[in-house]
Amino acid sequence: MPTAVTMGDPAGIGGDVTLMCWTQRHALGLKPFFILDDPDRLGSLARTLGLNVKVQTIKTPDEAASIFEHALPVMPLSAEVKAVPGQSDSAAAPFVIESLDRAVDFALQDQVSAVVTNPIHKASLYAAGFTHPGHTEYLAARAADYTGTSVHPVMMLACAEIRVVPITIHTSLRQAIDDLTTDLIVKTAKICAADLKENFGLTEPRLALAGLNPHAGESGNMGQEEIEIIQPAIEILGGQGINCLGPLSADTMFHATARLSYDVALCMYHDQALIPIKTIDFDKGVNVTLGLPFIRTSPDHGTAYNIAGSGNASPNSLAAALKMATDMAGNKAHLQND
Repeated sequence: MPTAVTMGDPAGIGGDVTLMCWTQRHALGLKPFFILDDPDRLGSLARTLGLNVKVQTIKTPDEAASIFEHALPVMPLSAEVKAVPGQSDSAAAPFVIESLDRAVDFALQDQVSAVVTNPIHKASLYAAGFTHPGHTEYLAARAADYTGTSVHPVMMLACAEIRVVPITIHTSLRQAIDDLTTDLIVKTAKICAADLKENFGLTEPRLALAGLNPHAGESGNMGQEEIEIIQPAIEILGGQGINCLGPLSADTMFHATARLSYDVALCMYHDQALIPIKTIDFDKGVNVTLGLPFIRTSPDHGTAYNIAGSGNASPNSLAAALKMATDMAGNKAHLQND
C-alpha cells in the first residue's frame, strides 16, 4: 500500500519538499506515496521551482503505485486551493483539515500503509475554528472517534542516532513540573515500549528515563521528583517486564557512548528531549506519533514561510519521514504475519 502525504499549510514549504522528494525518489530510495492537494497548485509550484514534475490525479489510493514511477500521484481536494508562498491565509484552513481528515480515513480503513503530515501553521487554523493544540492531539481525537476508545498520543522524535520522547510536551516549564506524575510516566513508557516492538522491530526495547533536576536530583539534595515520581515509575515498569534505566542525569545521557545503552530516551519536558536530537541531526529528524491505531510520521520542521516557493527548502526531513513510515509499516506487517 502507498503512503498518504497531507498538504499541510499551502503557503509553507510542504509542497516544495514533496515535489523535491518525488524528483529525487530514486536517489532517496522512496517507495510510492501520493499527496492530498490541489493538482493545479502543485503543477504551478513545480514550474516556479524549476522542477520537472508531471502531476497526475488519482481517485483511489491503490492507483498511486502504478503512477508513481512516471508522475506524482495527487488526490484532488474538494476545491481549488489558492495560496501565496510565505503568506498565511486562514481561508486555506478548511482544505488543510480536509487533506488531513481524508488521509486519516484512508489509514483507519487500511487503504494506506501510513500517513505523513506536512507542517501546518496553527495560528491560521485557530482563526478558522481549529481547537486542537496541533497535529498530534487532532489525530488522537480522530482515532478515538473512530475506535470508540480513548487514545493517549505520545510524541517521539527520531533520527539514525537517537530517539527521544518528551513526557510533557507543549506546555510551560512551570506547568510541566506540575503535570509530571508517576502515572503519566508509566502510561507514556508503556505506549513507547509497545510501539517500539510493533513498529520498529525491537523485541526488547531499552528505555532510559532522564531525571528532572540537575544531576538527577543528586539523592534528593537538588529536588525530590526523582525519588517521589520518577523512581516509582521505573519500579512499576520493571515489574511489568519493561527494561528501564534511570533516573539519569540529563547532562551526561546524550553523548555518543551513553546512547549505546538505550533505544529511546524518555525526557521530563519538551526542551530536554528536543535539544539533543536537533543538535545531533537538525535536518533529518522525524516526528512520530505513538499510540495511534495507524502509523503517522512528519518532518521535524515548520512551515518555513521565509523560504517557501524559493527552492531553498531541504527535502531531507520529509524524505526521512517517508522512509521511516515505510520501515515502520514493514515491521508491523512482518510482526502481524509471524
